[in-house]
Amino acid sequence: MSQQHDRYRTAGSSTALSAAYDTALLDLDGVVYAGGEAIVHAVESLSTARDGGMHLAYVTNNALRTPDAVAEHLTELGVPAEAADVITSAQAVARLMADQLPSGSRVLVVGGEGLRVALRERGLLPVESADDDPVAVVQGYGGPDLAWGRFAEASYAVARGLPWYASNTDLTIPGARGIAPGNGAAVEVVRIATGAEPQVAGKPLPPMHRETVLRTGAKRPLVVGDRLDTDIEGAFNGGVDSLLVLTGVTDAAQLLAAPPQHRPTYVDRDLRGLLTGQPEVTVEGDSGEVFRCGGWTASVRDGEDLALEGEGEGDPLDGLRALCGAAWTFAGDGAFGLDTEKAVAALGL
Repeated sequence: MSQQHDRYRTAGSSTALSAAYDTALLDLDGVVYAGGEAIVHAVESLSTARDGGMHLAYVTNNALRTPDAVAEHLTELGVPAEAADVITSAQAVARLMADQLPSGSRVLVVGGEGLRVALRERGLLPVESADDDPVAVVQGYGGPDLAWGRFAEASYAVARGLPWYASNTDLTIPGARGIAPGNGAAVEVVRIATGAEPQVAGKPLPPMHRETVLRTGAKRPLVVGDRLDTDIEGAFNGGVDSLLVLTGVTDAAQLLAAPPQHRPTYVDRDLRGLLTGQPEVTVEGDSGEVFRCGGWTASVRDGEDLALEGEGEGDPLDGLRALCGAAWTFAGDGAFGLDTEKAVAALGL
């Protein structure tokens, strides 16, 4: 199955996804862990996939930590990893900048150690002040304790006309206590202060996909993520397949409302979805507007109501897949705008 599948339905797979694809390109926050703790079923699912021959690579928009630190954390959680298995938006933005700036250029950094290490690896010199003669500015997630004065330094330099880069623009980041502001929120602070626009490297944009392909050498990759606007759109832009897991920021209602570039190839509850096939969503009825998956059928009645019918014994996730078929077909190339609350509530997800 390729990314050119019917964008109006999730795809089916007769074999386990871990066998159908050679490399899983896994997001971290909301997929493998949240708030530093492993998400339920993640460790054992990844271990089984790896033992079956699937290469696991960890692709994160979080630019705070170095690949070494991320790999160490994963290993502590029970997911053995090397630094080479980790690809970060810090690495992607550092390569983007190195392609445009002379070697040895001084760069004002607003972010964490992961960003500084990535810049040094590309021959760029991190500096801390707009008065340190930087030739560019870069922002990456700096954690919850990033001082407000760092945004002022960035604004001073950007207002002078210096090139401005951002590792990513995720507005939020999932944590143990809930959803917190991400690097995109910090980028907005500088954007509002200066009126400028940064060059962005992270998912869903091409520099991140390029970095991932260069570092993993994947031939049949499967992007695995929890966010529609980064992970799934990044897979869409890269022309590769994707698996959405419902362990992070995306819920069923948001999935049903997704426009084409945010529609995953597959959807599952968690990383156990790597270890199984995916049921097919079929079209029934003379008008071709009734969608069946497992024991559930879904349709849009009279162009007004998203309806779900089920046997009560089937997997509710099959009901969600059927609903995706109905909602996405009705929406076409747009976003589904009808109320989904009743249909989603019936699933109990």
